Amino acid sequence: MLYRKISTDIEAHLRSGSDKIMVIEGARQIGKSYIIREVGKRLYKNFVEVNFAKDDETEGLFRDIRELGEFYITLSMVAGGKLGDKSDTLVFLDEIQHYPQYLTMLKFLREEGKFTYIASRSMLGIALRNTVSIPIGSIIRKQMYQLDFEEWLIAEGWGKEALDHVRDCYKRRVSLSEAQHANLLGEFKKYLLVGGMPDAVNTYMDTHNIVRVREVQDAIRNLYKEDASKYEKESGKKLLVRRIYDMIVSQMENKKKRIVAKDIRDKKGDRFEWFAEEFEYLISSGIALDVHAISNPKYPLSESVHKNLLKLYLNDVGMLTGRLYDYNIAPVIKDERSINLGSVYESVVAQELKAHGHDLFYYDNAKKGEVDYLVNNVSGMTVLPIEVKSGKDFTSHKALDRFLADEEYNIPSGIVLDNEREVYTKNKVTYMPVYFVMCIERAEIPEGEYIF
Repeated sequence: MLYRKISTDIEAHLRSGSDKIMVIEGARQIGKSYIIREVGKRLYKNFVEVNFAKDDETEGLFRDIRELGEFYITLSMVAGGKLGDKSDTLVFLDEIQHYPQYLTMLKFLREEGKFTYIASRSMLGIALRNTVSIPIGSIIRKQMYQLDFEEWLIAEGWGKEALDHVRDCYKRRVSLSEAQHANLLGEFKKYLLVGGMPDAVNTYMDTHNIVRVREVQDAIRNLYKEDASKYEKESGKKLLVRRIYDMIVSQMENKKKRIVAKDIRDKKGDRFEWFAEEFEYLISSGIALDVHAISNPKYPLSESVHKNLLKLYLNDVGMLTGRLYDYNIAPVIKDERSINLGSVYESVVAQELKAHGHDLFYYDNAKKGEVDYLVNNVSGMTVLPIEVKSGKDFTSHKALDRFLADEEYNIPSGIVLDNEREVYTKNKVTYMPVYFVMCIERAEIPEGEYIF
């Protein structure tokens, strides 16, 4: 069984006594149902699962329900003798976005309190747009992603002491030993090939066969395209979701790496805002990660976004390397000089930062250049720039230097992630191995008293 960090959050919520309903959100195939099922069955005598996607494809028992009484009767039909009360019964409403009326109904299920509930959903933005009322005060939303690098290491057998050592080295800004560095960098490269989709990870653990792993990833990619086709049909519009999704990989090989409107239909004059619905689908469904441009890096970064300058990354680095290199593992494992791994490294950093709760931005300035990532440094109320380097020229970063030298920005420091072992700081820039991205959390809260 794969360890998932989010299981701790789910268990803490269910044990807390809160009557709010937790909703786990995220892309398809990242393991939402599995982890809810594992925790729920462990904590509750009665675990009842209702998958609205399967229901919609079969009997449709829950499809047209609008009243609580009818819901309880139908639930009893499928649960048999597994319904007790709130203390011993967890009802899992899976793929709730298929029947949007249930998002509204959560408020009333909470108020009646007959059972304990938890839900999962994909394609959040689309579900919200089709729902009249969202019970904000009645739910707790928790975002889930595929396995991050730390979860990969745990799956590979790493223990708490080893992980704590890596985090301690990151915090103290010291290097790992040569042997430790080689081991961890080797694991990182395997993660680049396999990624974090649970089915792909399990397939790798069982077979260590890249062909089998790629088959799993291809199936997931095809599922994403099928989902997009269904959405396009339901929307009644001839959208270009699949076209933009397929463009993500090719765009990453360009210098700017951002989506250009005229390239979508190969028509000059097309405007970025014309494709707002396609971008919303890709981002809301979790199959693409969005990184927005910032030219004036002031905290908080969300107040300075250029909405028409957008980079998209695939949500999983393993699916990216599958598209780029197919069954050939040499470009990643052997560091072939003829292969530029820049886009792969940028993708995995985006994936890790997003999984750690960061909103993603990049610096784009016509005179100063471009910095790969900017994230909010919440504890310092400032901005942290991050540059990603996959080659030997990792100390060359003119845009980052200009960025840090600008007195108006008043940015105290930056990070360069590279392949080298040594951690050191020079001219406001800390150089560290790329695997330390696993330690860049959203906010490292210092010790102190916070009750007021």
